[in-house]
Amino acid sequence: MRTWIGMMALACAFSVQAAPKVAVADLAYQERVEQYVHTISAQSNHSQSYYGASGSSSYEEYEATSSYIEQGELRKFTGDIKGEILRTGMFQLVQGTPYTASSKGDVYDVIKRIKAGSFKGADYVLFGTVSDIDFTRDMNELANTDSYSAVLGLTLVADFSLINTKTYEITSAFTAMGEGQDTKLVNGRDIRVSLNRPRVVRDVSKALGEDVAAQLSQQLGGGGYEQPGQAPLRNNLPRDTAPVILH
Repeated sequence: MRTWIGMMALACAFSVQAAPKVAVADLAYQERVEQYVHTISAQSNHSQSYYGASGSSSYEEYEATSSYIEQGELRKFTGDIKGEILRTGMFQLVQGTPYTASSKGDVYDVIKRIKAGSFKGADYVLFGTVSDIDFTRDMNELANTDSYSAVLGLTLVADFSLINTKTYEITSAFTAMGEGQDTKLVNGRDIRVSLNRPRVVRDVSKALGEDVAAQLSQQLGGGGYEQPGQAPLRNNLPRDTAPVILH
């Protein structure tokens, strides 16, 4: 009897497979930085004559514009991605080594970073790159009033790949988006309009995390995740409509 119980317990232990470990990299980005240089140099010419010393000065101006590509990682938007991934129950999370200004190599070369040990202990790396980020600020007049609506909005779009750290196979790939905005009503007597930028960033981060988790769940078959405030997707068929009697 004891032997049978032991065999059953061993079988159950092997049947329960631990969730794979994933490291969520901070969102990689690059931007072109332009640098303007304006230099003035002075030159003096002195000569000796019978009537004494004489001299003249001349100035030369140099203008130049140089540009370079700056790479880095955004660390404001991955907290909610990690939280939503944990909520799916599909993965365990491990912490990777962030990319810093002193890091050598290309921030986009995720394979090289995996080989260098930046994501130790991870079975997969969720690598995201910013494809578009846009802050907007608008003032819209309200008809038949002396008031305006002040709107601060932010949209962030990023491309994601889930990469196997052993085979470098891309297991999942998708584009996710987060949006948020803050709106206030103001009139001509308001001297200063203060819009809530931190709340906008928080809303974008939350929406991005939900979109990432939902797409991972859909592509990898983890059907237990539902985005907050949305009904679960049962199938792709349209809803039933009420019968109509034709006369």
